Amino acid sequence: MSEVRLEEHSSPIKTPKQLIIVVLLAFLVPITLIVMLSQLVTTGIDASKNNPALSDEAVAARLKPVGQVEVIDPNAPKVDKSGKEVVDAVCSACHASGALGAPKIGNKAAWAPHLSMGLDHLTQNAIKGIKQMPPRGGNPDLSDTEVARAIVYMANQSGASFKDPVAMPAAPAKK
Repeated sequence: MSEVRLEEHSSPIKTPKQLIIVVLLAFLVPITLIVMLSQLVTTGIDASKNNPALSDEAVAARLKPVGQVEVIDPNAPKVDKSGKEVVDAVCSACHASGALGAPKIGNKAAWAPHLSMGLDHLTQNAIKGIKQMPPRGGNPDLSDTEVARAIVYMANQSGASFKDPVAMPAAPAKK
């Protein structure tokens, strides 16, 4: 008859001291990991310090209402806006990011072909609209002078040295 040999089982734990260490670590390691994860979740990481898009000002700007109600006296004289005011309110929507092929403010290479046409040509294009740009940048309430001031402001930021246009005198009201 054949003999059947049984192999003895061997373990990496040889002494009672090793057994105690393994048992303690089996409890302490998971508990430590759970405590560290709970601390991370409850305290969190203040991402607004590292990410400007999460700052209080940026969040407030994204949450502000789309429109505002402005009560204007129709008999009050109209005060023309500066070029910067017009650019900030209207033009920067496309010219700050280069959306729809608009030359970005400050990009001298993109503005060079436009600047070579002169201020009058640029102003007429902005008033009438060109390519993807609607007339008057999409704000029909802008006067010709305000549009020209916006053009001068953007062009001067992009390498031109145009002079700010003087406001045209308002036409007398008909009675």
